[in-house]
Amino acid sequence: MLTDIEIAQAAKMKKILEIANELGISEDDVEPYGHYKAKLSEELFTKLADKEDGKLILVTAINPTPAGEGKTTISVGLAESMAKIGKNAVLALREPSLGPVFGIKGGAAGGGYAQVVPMEDINLHFTGDMHAITAANNLLCALIDNHIQQGNALGIDQRRIMFKRCMDMNDRNLRSIIVGLGGKVNGMPREDGFQITVASEIMAILCLASDLADLKARLERIFVGYTYEGKPVYAKDLGGCGAMVALLKDALKPNLVQTLENTPAIMHGGPFANIAHGCNSVRATKLALKLGDYTITEAGFGSDLGAEKFMDIKCRFAGLKPNCVVLVATIRALKYNGGVAKADLTTENVEALRKGIINLKTHIENMQKFGVPVVVAINRFHTDTEAEIAVIGEVCEEMGVEYSLAEIFAKGGEGGIDLAEKVVKTIEEKPSNYAPLYDEKLPIKEKLNIIAKEIYRADGVIFTAQAEKAIKEITDLGFGDIPVCVAKTQYSLSDDPAKLGKPENFEITVRDVKLSAGAGFVVAYTGDIMTMPGLPKVPAANKIDCDNEGNISGLF
Repeated sequence: MLTDIEIAQAAKMKKILEIANELGISEDDVEPYGHYKAKLSEELFTKLADKEDGKLILVTAINPTPAGEGKTTISVGLAESMAKIGKNAVLALREPSLGPVFGIKGGAAGGGYAQVVPMEDINLHFTGDMHAITAANNLLCALIDNHIQQGNALGIDQRRIMFKRCMDMNDRNLRSIIVGLGGKVNGMPREDGFQITVASEIMAILCLASDLADLKARLERIFVGYTYEGKPVYAKDLGGCGAMVALLKDALKPNLVQTLENTPAIMHGGPFANIAHGCNSVRATKLALKLGDYTITEAGFGSDLGAEKFMDIKCRFAGLKPNCVVLVATIRALKYNGGVAKADLTTENVEALRKGIINLKTHIENMQKFGVPVVVAINRFHTDTEAEIAVIGEVCEEMGVEYSLAEIFAKGGEGGIDLAEKVVKTIEEKPSNYAPLYDEKLPIKEKLNIIAKEIYRADGVIFTAQAEKAIKEITDLGFGDIPVCVAKTQYSLSDDPAKLGKPENFEITVRDVKLSAGAGFVVAYTGDIMTMPGLPKVPAANKIDCDNEGNISGLF
């Protein structure tokens, strides 16, 4: 059996100019990075401005488990399947972060015969967007410390600097550090820390900015910290935002690649969904909507994280209206939610499935609360039995949604034809009445309570003293009326990763709240969620190698 990377390396890719040409994009609007990947020009947005948008399909999932769900694989395969049934579809995905690539999860370009290629390039440096975001972030950090070193005319209180450095790698030792040691010439000593690039505000800004002017305006609004007098300091007060734009101007352009079956894919931006807003860029999605009759995008982790943020943050800011949600699950993962050990998931267990399927039902209800029709995609394995499949059918009929058994991993687009047909049918027969879950003008605590009760099914929210203080300060600064982005474990609907299925009789604890004024939302931190992950005992990096001819192996 071939590995993902072996399948990808055997792919017959088309030159990227050919992929662009099939989309009706002229050579003048393509900026190639080699033969198989490219940036799309700023001028292309203007040329397509009057073209009618296609239909928008969001792919989300149940809470992830060690059994795996395959959300990206379904997203890629669905785009390929749309082509199989004669539909013009464009895929819009996030770029992978190097943290998971070298950590636990591995790459994020799909799997089996539903991958985006060139897989090695996409999972590693790609077109340099992550590096540009990292550089822009750390330029602002350097400007902050240099301002303090050069006399601190603004009176910045180094004890209350809120903006952190970043790097796109899992490194727990950098979570909390001291900078400026070594004497006066090396700066003012202070506490600092790193977060992973994909959790940074610069990443969120890049993904939500509409153009270069909006990008610059958002960068200028970044909340840096406080003066000794308790007054706010923003990035524009320090200068250098123009230089940050210069670093990001090419990174703002979406990237064009293709699937194994040569379906066009636009990959751009990569915020995590458990500690950031979890969606690819607004620009990429809007461009895909102009180029295709159907745009397939995904939001990270389960509907309680990425999909909620897609609906309440991205769609709200960008004026997007999703036409359908595809909710991904596996029978194995649902049995895991029903209490079956990972080693026993291939054995039929209808009782455990009936118990664990409450997780799927909750995620269906979550998406229906936004007024968007749902189709369930069951990523099928050969160990799934007819009795177990029958349970899926019963529950989906009870919930009033279509379901499809997808064999996309093994068969590519051919394995998702039934799914594609049901998605098209649902869009045609069930109009979307999309609306955000809450009014953004509500107080921060009220918005968090709505998300906790309606999406997580908590009894309410507990706010620590630190969170209460932060909410008051943010509200006093005039930012109490913007959306909220919850940083929470992906493994449970609750803030406790051990609580599977549909937890009951619990409260969500918000330990702190931070302002991302440039991005346009506040971030609420729950449980023990970290913005800088660590590597596992045996990192995926240990299995990756490159031979003397430059051939990469072990990447998955």
